[in-house]
Amino acid sequence: MSSHTASQRYFSTRGGSNGLSFEDVAFKDVALQFLGNLFEYFLVRSNNGKSSKDRSHLTVIGATSGDTGSAAIYGLRGKQDVSVFIMYPTGKVSAIQEAQVCCPSPLTSNNGTFTKSKDFVKALFADPLINETQSLAAVNSLPSGQCGNFGDVLAGFFAKKLGVPSESLVIATNENDILHRFWQNGAYEKNPVHGPAAEGGFVDDGAKAHPSGVKETLSPAMDILVSSNFERLLWYLAYTTQTPHEAPTHEKRQTACSKVQEWQSQLKSQGGFSVDEKVLEAAKADFSSERVSDTQTVATIQDVYRKGGYVLDPHSAIGVTAALRVAEMKPGCIVWRWRRRIRLSSNAVELALKDDKGFDFQAILPEQFVGLAELPKRIKYVKKSEGLDGLRKLIVGEVEKGLH
Repeated sequence: MSSHTASQRYFSTRGGSNGLSFEDVAFKDVALQFLGNLFEYFLVRSNNGKSSKDRSHLTVIGATSGDTGSAAIYGLRGKQDVSVFIMYPTGKVSAIQEAQVCCPSPLTSNNGTFTKSKDFVKALFADPLINETQSLAAVNSLPSGQCGNFGDVLAGFFAKKLGVPSESLVIATNENDILHRFWQNGAYEKNPVHGPAAEGGFVDDGAKAHPSGVKETLSPAMDILVSSNFERLLWYLAYTTQTPHEAPTHEKRQTACSKVQEWQSQLKSQGGFSVDEKVLEAAKADFSSERVSDTQTVATIQDVYRKGGYVLDPHSAIGVTAALRVAEMKPGCIVWRWRRRIRLSSNAVELALKDDKGFDFQAILPEQFVGLAELPKRIKYVKKSEGLDGLRKLIVGEVEKGLH
């Protein structure tokens, strides 16, 4: 990036401010606080006058890469007739993230990646055994709305289709760049890396390579092999690029479903798939993409701090870097959604700003986080060997204990 852009460009930002809140203040906190109240409101009405064994109970499950699991828990904790279980990949979240999630509420954990956690959530919803006894609801990773999982930009896409004025939607990725590569050549491939090539980032910030081939970076919440919301765009593209256009709507919908199922099957069996040129061109009509390396991430953190005094976390820095590149090519107003805040990536921030006089990470750490890691944790581990059966047994058992 050029040396003058950060101080001369103006950005409208969406997110929180330097971690000065106990929760991850963003769209999920707002939505989940409302959702928790909504769940309780209808459950209380439904259960009025019922004995404990006849009461309706909601079991909420979700998966997190570490930064928004606490938003789900804080939005749902203490709600009457609601239990919440959040899964996360052991060792791949920072200490402060784990403390946020584990200290206030029950939680399940699994060894693996965020992608594996999401797979377990989806498997639970498809599991007939747990659905015999539990009324399941999802939060966090499955609905549209997560940056690293394509949810935010997908929501922006549909907003644009509904009339929100926007010239282009920019996808920003780190070195786990499956989305960026798709927009370059139409190939959606996992491209796993292993050994020294996968190493990077800080363990204390949540970075941890995995046999599946995730690359460690300074922005671990974006370290994923596949995006859980991307298939929604694929369906839309498959639907709108069909010929003949005059085919009945129900036939076009079924054709799009079949095409996405074919692509997803190839992703599982072959590690990737490619789309037709017309599908890629349709994707490029509304989206562009930028890949940002760790070196470029650090440079942006330094540039923004030294010229404006603002401390970016590495995830936010990726968005800023992408925005600055686009601004060089297409001057105009840019709205960017930052990923999370610096308190969750302290080592990466200190790496970037360790030589800057006056910078003190502790000075911007919220007082609510002091001593948080020392509080008792409520956490249950599920061994990889136990799989879905172990996870089901744990959830059902914990819910039953809470009801008696």
